[in-house]
Amino acid sequence: MPKTPIFLAFFVDAVGHVVYTCGSSFRLKGRSFHPSSCYGGNVTFQVGDKVIYPNHGLGIVERIEEKTILGTTCGFFHLRIVSNDTTVLVPVANVDGVGLRKAITDEEVERLFTLLSDGKIDNHQNWKGRFKDNSDKMRTGSIYDMADVLKSLTFLSKSKSLSFREKRMLDRAKALIISEISEVIREKALAVEQRVDEALERCFVVKAKNMARTVSRSKITKAVKAVPVVAAPRRAAARAS
Repeated sequence: MPKTPIFLAFFVDAVGHVVYTCGSSFRLKGRSFHPSSCYGGNVTFQVGDKVIYPNHGLGIVERIEEKTILGTTCGFFHLRIVSNDTTVLVPVANVDGVGLRKAITDEEVERLFTLLSDGKIDNHQNWKGRFKDNSDKMRTGSIYDMADVLKSLTFLSKSKSLSFREKRMLDRAKALIISEISEVIREKALAVEQRVDEALERCFVVKAKNMARTVSRSKITKAVKAVPVVAAPRRAAARAS
């Protein structure tokens, strides 16, 4: 039996206007709606849980209730996004589809700082490839993927000017990481930002040292290959006595 299509997620602004996050648009009762056919997922959150909504950051589950929209009845998580006090309604059955997850733990915060300072940075030379990869990482909602974006774009910004879209992505990744860490360890955002900046600086120092070693090894290898091989002189045959 086919499953009933439900909605991906939508926002409710201060005056009660509903805006869906994706799909084609049509009008109903004087408002624009954007439906999406998505299935699956499990109830994994309770009222009061702190959750992360991809690309929007930390939210609080304020209530869970059923709603009937366009003839479809399903449960919704009501999330309040902390950064801008926006309400987001996420279908209970589509938690996995939107990438909703719980905030990281204290132990994961330390793992994150280790990742931020490890010196491993991937950078595409091609702008389109780089932007696509980074956009895909931002959409996963994983804080570790966002850390990769933060490292690569910050490192790139030290050698060239970023495009407007990449600069906005860099700022977004940094803000989302700082806000989540700040909430988890209960430190002010400015203090967390300083720790993040220090971790990034350590990362770039390690990266520079690794690059210097690679260049040095390359030069040594080339020098060794350039040395001509001189054949050892043959010993004169012993004269017959």
